Amino acid sequence: MLSIKAKKVIDLDLCKLEHAITDHFLVCHGTSTTHVSSIAEAVEKEVKEVLGEETFRKEGYKNGEWIILDYSSVVVHVFQEHIRDHYLIEELWGDAETTTIE
Repeated sequence: MLSIKAKKVIDLDLCKLEHAITDHFLVCHGTSTTHVSSIAEAVEKEVKEVLGEETFRKEGYKNGEWIILDYSSVVVHVFQEHIRDHYLIEELWGDAETTTIE
């Protein structure tokens, strides 16, 4: 994510939350639809090369505003900034332990 200049990358650790749908959300945003798609593609490529894992499910490439990559225990959210600001996913999961990745 950072190699493609993703903005405000955070890890939401959901492991200790009851009824969490995954263990971690990785969240970031890009500056355009092209940037968002490039970030998501870079994540998919890196995970495949390093871990040998494919995405379980992916959504959002068509419009490039909010791409979700589901790896089961980790779900990656790549937003355009205005979409991230609208949905406030960090606040929806406000009880999660949050780590900024730099």
